[in-house]
Amino acid sequence: MNSKSIIGIGNALMDIVVKLSDETILEKNKLPKGSMTLVDSATSASLSRQTEGMEKILAAGGSVANTIDGLAHLGAPTSFIGKVGNDELGRIYSEGLKNIGAKPQLFKSFSPTGVAMALVTPDSERTFGTYLGAAVEMSPNDLSPTLFEGYNIAYIEGYLVQNHDLVREAARLAKNAGLSIALDLASYNVVEENLDFLKEIASEYVDIIFANEEESKAFTGKNPSESVKELSKLCHIAVVKTGAQGSLICSGKEFIEIGVTGSSCVDTTGAGDLYAAGFLYGYSLGLPLEKCGKIASVVAGKVISVYGARMNETMWEQIKAEVSKIL
Repeated sequence: MNSKSIIGIGNALMDIVVKLSDETILEKNKLPKGSMTLVDSATSASLSRQTEGMEKILAAGGSVANTIDGLAHLGAPTSFIGKVGNDELGRIYSEGLKNIGAKPQLFKSFSPTGVAMALVTPDSERTFGTYLGAAVEMSPNDLSPTLFEGYNIAYIEGYLVQNHDLVREAARLAKNAGLSIALDLASYNVVEENLDFLKEIASEYVDIIFANEEESKAFTGKNPSESVKELSKLCHIAVVKTGAQGSLICSGKEFIEIGVTGSSCVDTTGAGDLYAAGFLYGYSLGLPLEKCGKIASVVAGKVISVYGARMNETMWEQIKAEVSKIL
């Protein structure tokens, strides 16, 4: 089966996972354990110096980039639009996309590449010091119709929604180019702060909305089964992820409940991003919504059994074997 091609647009952040021997660095830098704290460039550089010599794992990250990674591993033709610095991390980011077979469409900035440093303490708790850097400098002026030519589906990162003009222009260009548009709602606070704008964009441009329980409640004020129906009135397909309960899908009069696919949970990082990868892969093949949801459940169920949002080739072979049974 031939998959349609998918282009993602989002914050290009280099994920750097560092294993700490204790909590000294957290305390020294006033990073609340288990939190995600936005830091400036000086603090980001200082954290990098303080963790020199420690074991580090680097990956081209950001929410939509994680989804694109999943789609590429499943075999879909993919591309990613973002903004990086004209620096070594920007080069590594681009190479990371090429290595998985995704086409990088990266704008360059004089600011450094954005970094999400995950500091992992011995109890496996993750604390993030995130410097957005070049990622948040992407503007509507960077975008052009040619970026979207030759693709069938555009996936827009919810965290971009704080830049209304950028999201509106991306959605307009993608729709004019004939693409289906999927939008992830990012986090409940993003929804609360941008509710009117999200309703406008969803009703005018979006075909598929992804939300978790908290995000869907922030959007509609209702419980998951009611909110997924409410969201589906704005677009063609609505998906609400309900954690350990699975997920709900609604399109018109079609209402589907998807159970979880068992894995022991080690780390939920990337579960939503990889759910979207599985769902969009099924959608790109023209599969029924129930099969899209089942593929999504398989992929999300595997990523929670590892640290971080990336899986090795052995795990992807296992996933593809399970997906082939659904197909």
